[in-house]
Amino acid sequence: MKSLMDDIIKYEPWDEKETAEKEMILEFLQNHQDAFHRTNLAGHMTVSAWVVNPEHTKVLMAYHKLYDSWAWLGGHADGCTDLVSVAVKEAREEAGLGADEVRPVCREVLSLEVLPVSGHVKKGKWVPSHLHYNVTYLLEASEEAVLKVNEEENTDVAWFAVEDVQRASKEPWFVEHIYRKLIEKMKK
Repeated sequence: MKSLMDDIIKYEPWDEKETAEKEMILEFLQNHQDAFHRTNLAGHMTVSAWVVNPEHTKVLMAYHKLYDSWAWLGGHADGCTDLVSVAVKEAREEAGLGADEVRPVCREVLSLEVLPVSGHVKKGKWVPSHLHYNVTYLLEASEEAVLKVNEEENTDVAWFAVEDVQRASKEPWFVEHIYRKLIEKMKK
C-alpha cells in the first residue's frame, strides 16, 4: 500500500475539487485498515479504467445496468492494493478483453475521485449508500479486439470517438466533473 500512497501523494490535482478529494482519499487510507474491502460499509477503494485506442482518439465504454448509462470501466479493489492490476482486470472483465489486449499506458494515477453511491440491490442483496474512493488509470486496447458483454453488469460495450463520450453518458455530473477532465487530460 505504501507504493499507492506514494503515487497519490505525488499526484498533482487537476482542480480544487480534486485537491479536496486527494486529501479525503489519503485520510481514508491512513485511517481504515479495511479500506480495500467492501466490508467497510461507509466506503472503500475502487478503480476506474479510462481505456483508449493506441491513437487516443477513442474511448471504450460499457452500458452499465446499474446506472442505465454509458460509462467508463472499473470496479472494487476487493483486497488488492495494486490498483493498476485491478484496473486491467476490470477492463478485461467488463469488456471481454484478453490478457494481451489491454495494458496500462503507465502506472501513474490519471485522476482521483470520491464518488457517492446510492443504496441499491445487487445480486438480491441490499447495499447501503456509501463512498467510492476511486483512482483512475489510463489503459490502451486495440479497437480490433473482440468485445464481449459482461451480462451481470452491462448490456453493451463499444468504442466512442473522444468528442462523443460526453453525449453518450446519461449522467450529467460524471460528464461535467469527470469525463470532461479525462478528455482534457488526454489532449495534453
